[in-house]
Amino acid sequence: MTNDVQQKHQKKMAKLKEVVDNRIAEAQQERGVLIALKGNGKGKSSSAFGTMARALGHQQKCGVVQFIKGRIETGEQLFFGNLPGVDFHVMGTGFTWETQNREQDIAAAESAWEIAEKMLQDPSYQLLVFDELTYLFKYKYLDVNRVVSALQARPAHMNVIITGRTLAREIAEIADTISIVQDEKHAFRAGVKAQPGIEW
Repeated sequence: MTNDVQQKHQKKMAKLKEVVDNRIAEAQQERGVLIALKGNGKGKSSSAFGTMARALGHQQKCGVVQFIKGRIETGEQLFFGNLPGVDFHVMGTGFTWETQNREQDIAAAESAWEIAEKMLQDPSYQLLVFDELTYLFKYKYLDVNRVVSALQARPAHMNVIITGRTLAREIAEIADTISIVQDEKHAFRAGVKAQPGIEW
């Protein structure tokens, strides 16, 4: 590498460092964040549980409520559900197209959300994951305003991650971070059977 190329690179990186350092200096708030992972792509729950693994690495207490899922045990339930520092709850009715019983689904959603509400009031938690929660608003199984109120009233240090394909406007308005997972290609549409360790 010539001196000229090295000098240009060094100058460019110095400018980049200055921008990054300024952004770090400006970010002075210390509080928990609400993260929403949405979209039709694969990886929303995987991202949430990856973040939880990171939190556990820092000895943070975590809680999980999996909404919709529950007919079969997921890999994340089998793994994280047995770890100290994790309280893991599953709604347990499966997908709504499997139950085909709206009244039963609403009752299960209410029961699961009551657990989530108690977690949101408990300052010992540092990270909560509400997996597939957004479906309950789409199917009108839960009042979104009730959920918003509970999220806003949580302890200031608490981080919360919500996943699901869609995102209610009311949740989007209070979220600190929203990431969209897009579906460009999927093995299932090519006829590849869903499998443990990948899909659940």
